[in-house]
Amino acid sequence: MTDTDVLIIGAGMAGLAAARRLHRSGRHFLLLEAADRIGGRVATDTVDGFTVDRGFQVVNTAYPRLASLVDLASLRMGFFRAGVLVRHRSGLVRYAHPLRDPGGVPGMLQGLAAHRIGSAADQARLAALLARYAGLPPERVLAEPERTAAAALAGLSPEMMDGLVRPYLAGVFGDPDLRVSEHVLAMVVRSFARGRIGLPEAGVAAVPEALAAPLPVGWIHLSQRVERLDGTAVQTSAGRITARAVIVATDPRTAAALLPDLPAPRMHPLTTVYHSAPRSPAVEPILYVNGDGRRSGGGVVNTVVVSDAVPSYAPPGRSLIASTLVAADADERAVRIELARVYGARTADWEHVTTIRIPEALPDASPPTHRLRRPVRVADGVYVAGDHRDSPSVQGALTSGWRAAALAESDLAAHDGRRLPVGGRSAS
Repeated sequence: MTDTDVLIIGAGMAGLAAARRLHRSGRHFLLLEAADRIGGRVATDTVDGFTVDRGFQVVNTAYPRLASLVDLASLRMGFFRAGVLVRHRSGLVRYAHPLRDPGGVPGMLQGLAAHRIGSAADQARLAALLARYAGLPPERVLAEPERTAAAALAGLSPEMMDGLVRPYLAGVFGDPDLRVSEHVLAMVVRSFARGRIGLPEAGVAAVPEALAAPLPVGWIHLSQRVERLDGTAVQTSAGRITARAVIVATDPRTAAALLPDLPAPRMHPLTTVYHSAPRSPAVEPILYVNGDGRRSGGGVVNTVVVSDAVPSYAPPGRSLIASTLVAADADERAVRIELARVYGARTADWEHVTTIRIPEALPDASPPTHRLRRPVRVADGVYVAGDHRDSPSVQGALTSGWRAAALAESDLAAHDGRRLPVGGRSAS
């Protein structure tokens, strides 16, 4: 006798996706979460009246697994403007979204040329690469030999790399050296090209809440820490639970502790510094990229006035600014000085709201990634899920959880088909 068909450890995005798959197929499951809330790294707090996500995170409407599981309209999202504004010593340059804002491309090219951010050949090479990622079917891109993003972008000049490409991608992957797989880069570019980027009115934590909404409440158990995994049985802080299959959908470090044969990936840190200001320093609700980050002292790679896109993030009369660093900590004073240059605005009257430090924010995704399909079955009846099995993104976490649950279902069905009935004849 077992307590459940499938036991899921971890109620982050991967664990919730696995639960949704099992619930759809009618399999009984139990979902255990060590924290007192669901969502894992996708979390939101309220600080002094501000809605503060645990690190600057966004929702991409083109993530296919997310769109299949959540009614995005119900999140009441506010959206950021397509494209980015890049700050250089010589000025501010708009990098237009070529699919959503084709009319802005000529001005973008003129701005890049005026500020000497790469040559015309650079611009053509980068545009061709991005168009290829966005236009080709995913299976075509993933079938090609895998290399790092740095290798894929090697033809670009240092001015283009350090003035635009590197700071932008560093904020996406937490990897300023761009050792991330080109396959991961291609899939993220494809999603950014096809979707809108925004945040829910109530904060990014509304996403896991929406994921969990259809699930039976009694099948989710919070504040239940798993202390040991023994085959398909676990020892928790509340006792022992047995299952026919177990899906470990925790953070990579916890997964490696529960599954000693599973290597823990290298993790990239991110720190987000939140400030409030009496007025928005931005010209529009758009991401600002720090094109001089390697030559400045604050370490900011990007910054955005969140409340310009989603006013509910800030109390009336205030603006909320989120600034990201690829570091385990930040000097708030140095960050504020750097933001004055990036926005071209005074920051002396800004107030520090909070700093969110995430030493292990994103898993390393350097090759090989096995076409974004790292194995999820690690032993008989034991599976692992998380963005470290796919790509470092919400889409990657959801997809890995869905894959792990699908494989567990298939294995259980095959086992059931071989089971002998009372009469002694094979059920198959």
